[in-house]
Amino acid sequence: MKFQAPEFWNRTEGRDAAPGLRTLLMPASWLYAYFTKRRIDTTTPYDPGIPVICVGNATAGGTGKTPVAAEILSMIRAQKIRAEALSRGYGGTERGPMKVSADHTAKEVGDEPLLLAARAPAWVAVSRVDGARAMVASGAQVIVMDDGHQNPSLDKALSILVVDGETGFGNGRVIPAGPLREPVARAMARTDVVIVMKPNREYKIAQSLSDQFGYLPVIEAYLTPTAPLPRGPLFAFAGIGRPNKFFDALRAAGAELVEGMSFADHHAYTPADIKHLQDMAREYKAHLVTTEKDFVRLPSALRQYVAVWPVRCVFQDELTLERLLSPIIDSAKKAR
Repeated sequence: MKFQAPEFWNRTEGRDAAPGLRTLLMPASWLYAYFTKRRIDTTTPYDPGIPVICVGNATAGGTGKTPVAAEILSMIRAQKIRAEALSRGYGGTERGPMKVSADHTAKEVGDEPLLLAARAPAWVAVSRVDGARAMVASGAQVIVMDDGHQNPSLDKALSILVVDGETGFGNGRVIPAGPLREPVARAMARTDVVIVMKPNREYKIAQSLSDQFGYLPVIEAYLTPTAPLPRGPLFAFAGIGRPNKFFDALRAAGAELVEGMSFADHHAYTPADIKHLQDMAREYKAHLVTTEKDFVRLPSALRQYVAVWPVRCVFQDELTLERLLSPIIDSAKKAR
């Protein structure tokens, strides 16, 4: 059973959110933060000999890292550079290093590597060092690592921190008292650029969140559909970090959404799940719709009964990102 983040983690109205439980969990949070810091401080990063771009976050759960990584892969590959993706393959059984192919399933390699593999060659490796070595041997010129801001095993040429523009850093506490993987200040100290994922282009970032970024460059971004909405009444379901973001996006796009059902992040769908969803949709006389990330986790024989709504990441200040990527691209071109 996958873990579902407790609601009080993302309550940003102040430190009084669930105060009793927060107080009870604080000693465990201190230990979590201590051992994370110790692991980072005592690890000597491995230099694979090619640039590593890390797209990570400071919180548990989904912030939009994978769409950001996918778009960066496309930007670099448009410059005729062999940029390839590296993922831990969360939720998959394979430890790697292994190059993802069309024959792999989410059960084997995880859902995120399958999404990245649609943009560029993608690898899964529990050991990022072993994965980087295999990628270099295969001819990769740039590694784009999806997640790993708290993983110190690889030397990083560029560290990108992706932040949810709505929930930010939640209640500001470290796991398990809050969503943070480490204190914000420590995460920022190893960050080169912040990408804030917004629900739409017009959304205004709260000043209280912006103040935490210090003097780092900040790029605002959002997800936009790459295909029309399915027609008619829709019954949506999602097993991602924040399913309500998907439901809200459907409504904002004008979908006739009759209901939305949430599952835990990385939920492995079974035929029984789909039958239940089909029964519910039938009651509403609606079509089933889900995210790309959920779609790749569906049993292949059942995908014909579910529509998918694909999206891509749009950077509002792409020039700043291109400026940050330029030295990495130039270095890769010179090394050819």
